[in-house]
Amino acid sequence: MDQFPQLTERFLRYVKIDTKSDEESGKHPSTDKQRDLAGLLVTELKDLGLEVDYDEQNCYVYAYLPPKDSDTDIGFIAHMDTSPAVSGKDVNPQILRGYDGNDGILDPEEFPELKEHFGETLIRSDGTTLLGADDKVGIAEIMEMLSYFKSNPETAHHGIAVAFTPDEEIGEGTLNFDLARFHAKQAYTVDGGKFGVLEYECFNAAMATVEIKGRSVHTGSAKGLMINASLVANEFINLMPEDETPETTEGYEGFYHLDSIRSECEYARMQFLIRDHDLERFEARKDFMRDAAFTINERYKADICSISIEDQYPNMALFLKDHMDLVERAENAVRMAGGIPSSEPVRGGTDGAILSSRGLPCPNLSTGGYNYHSRYEFASVEEMEKSLKTLIFLAAAG
Repeated sequence: MDQFPQLTERFLRYVKIDTKSDEESGKHPSTDKQRDLAGLLVTELKDLGLEVDYDEQNCYVYAYLPPKDSDTDIGFIAHMDTSPAVSGKDVNPQILRGYDGNDGILDPEEFPELKEHFGETLIRSDGTTLLGADDKVGIAEIMEMLSYFKSNPETAHHGIAVAFTPDEEIGEGTLNFDLARFHAKQAYTVDGGKFGVLEYECFNAAMATVEIKGRSVHTGSAKGLMINASLVANEFINLMPEDETPETTEGYEGFYHLDSIRSECEYARMQFLIRDHDLERFEARKDFMRDAAFTINERYKADICSISIEDQYPNMALFLKDHMDLVERAENAVRMAGGIPSSEPVRGGTDGAILSSRGLPCPNLSTGGYNYHSRYEFASVEEMEKSLKTLIFLAAAG
């Protein structure tokens, strides 16, 4: 434990900076407080002697460590924001040394995976906020990897490009990502969870917005005249398959998710997430929802239901199939770090999905963080150190 003591110190320093993003702000970055962490990282990168390129307007931090005894570059990317789902203000990290399961917040009966971490040093919040392991543990590992090579100048390594991005949690992490300012032509996002798990498949994703126009009349004379948009919205929901929701699916199974609904008698608006790993099934799901809107209009003999569908991100497997050497190299690095590599489909998306579609192949690496987007979020220091070793082995030349 504590083979890299600066790693934990870095992480604790970063999580105390509130970087919660805001999907309602309409700004880029969505919150100015993300600039606080960006500014700190710029300073630390310069102190390490890296070439730093800070896109202050859009809040993207790019940096580059030139190679030693190598003619190739490799990139590492992590995001600075934390999820809007739970407060990230005044994070009070707690260090649990020799975790034994007797903790008032991290209960192994509620989270069975904790049983695999008995005896480890875990870091959590005080239970009133999230921790920020997603993705500040990834940032800390990248920064400590850079520090390792600067402290060991005799060690050969590839050219190392890094980027720290805003607003990943609200789906805008790559919105203003400038590939021309990022030195590497291949990279890894460092934004996963359990150590050793490599992710190179994710959902195809879309957002469907359903709008229903009702007709409000006095309830005393409503027969045959009123169209209650709230009830019509319920009819639409009932057309969705009951066994194809997030809570009833796993693995490669896709779903429809009612993400939000706002309704009154005259107007209802719903947003659904459409997810599937398989592209053909993904397109079929979009057609199914369009057919559901058609069914509602047929029932009411009027165009009261409209639907618009916007693609959000693709399955990165479509773009990584010709770059599986990146996955193989990561598997070898995990073994060298003392782990057993495995892979599983991401039931979500990463910045790497968009970047891969833009020509920067980008699988996702683990960090040692767990229970993201919740007050039960934690990180294993032992797994953080193994994840850091994985980065070092990937960046080392020879």
